[in-house]
Amino acid sequence: MTDASTNTPDAPVSDDRSPSETDRRLRGPVRIVGTGLLGASIGLALRDKGVDVVLDDVSPAALALAVDYGAGRRPSPGDAPELIVVAVPPDVTAAVVERELAAFPDAVVTDVASVKSGPLERLRAVGADVSRYIGSHPMAGRERSGPTAARADLFIGRPWVIAGHDDITYHRAAAVEDLALDLGATVVPMDPESHDQAVAVVSHVPQLVSTLMASRLRDAPGEALGLAGGGVRDVTRIAASDPGLWVQIIGANAAHIRPVLTDLRDELDRVIGALADPTAPGSPRSLAETIASGNRGVERLPGKHGSTTRFARVVVLIDDRPGQFAALLTTIGELGINLEDLHLEHSPRAQIGIVEVSVVPEHEQRLVEELEGRGWRIAAAWA
Repeated sequence: MTDASTNTPDAPVSDDRSPSETDRRLRGPVRIVGTGLLGASIGLALRDKGVDVVLDDVSPAALALAVDYGAGRRPSPGDAPELIVVAVPPDVTAAVVERELAAFPDAVVTDVASVKSGPLERLRAVGADVSRYIGSHPMAGRERSGPTAARADLFIGRPWVIAGHDDITYHRAAAVEDLALDLGATVVPMDPESHDQAVAVVSHVPQLVSTLMASRLRDAPGEALGLAGGGVRDVTRIAASDPGLWVQIIGANAAHIRPVLTDLRDELDRVIGALADPTAPGSPRSLAETIASGNRGVERLPGKHGSTTRFARVVVLIDDRPGQFAALLTTIGELGINLEDLHLEHSPRAQIGIVEVSVVPEHEQRLVEELEGRGWRIAAAWA
């Protein structure tokens, strides 16, 4: 007689891991060198996935703070990381990557500095094993810095550039792609040179332009600053960034930043020339073409879900008291209209909140009519 157990299907293997552990790609451990905003945020996000995270930092105080915030644990003898993430200032990135490659010969090493060509060139120059190194750059950040500003959701939906090169195999580089995907980012493959050219245009020059505009406010009359609205606040928002860090970033990418600034200077000179006599033949056209050129540039910026669709904007005035903002959002939700973007500011001399909501153009008229019908005050609407 045949034993019935031999015809019984195998019982499913028990998996005691949490849901966050079963959907991760990295096994770990992951070693993170540098516990500032990016390093600590990566640690928090990986810990949420159940990954063993080892933290290290030249600053004992920063390391202790990041550990206390739950971004990872201190190093232990015998640590054998699968992946090492170097999250240190740009001027020491290459040196730290070189040290980590030598100390952990079985690990893949990446860095998250905002310039990619320089570190790779310096590592090659000193004979480092770049077959285990690939630079990367998460396009995410905050105005605040340090481990106290870290967030596990910092990278969700954000581009994460992986700067491939010929000396590393796809198999080894896959660990860095797994890191980005585990953190909810969108992987963008680029070569180091293309990356540095791109960030010069979309990050480094905007930082300088914002800073230069903000510096015009230093000696502005108080009554002028009292008129400040969304325009100047939007332009100068990133001007509060750390000078020490940005000196390093700008210096490291100077070769790509300078041509963009030169072109910007040439356009600015044309505007200044036109303003010398705004009514002279050619001046109005020059000014109009400059503004129209800016319109075309803005239209190319990807918006929600990567689209370049232009949205209608509706400005609603709300009382500056608890519950009003939430009530407005609830009303819009009840109308079945999806918000594509939102901006909130306050009137400097009145107890009024100014809420600018963006919707697809075909919903603009209905939104205005419905809100006005329910007692909301509409200040402006335009496509």
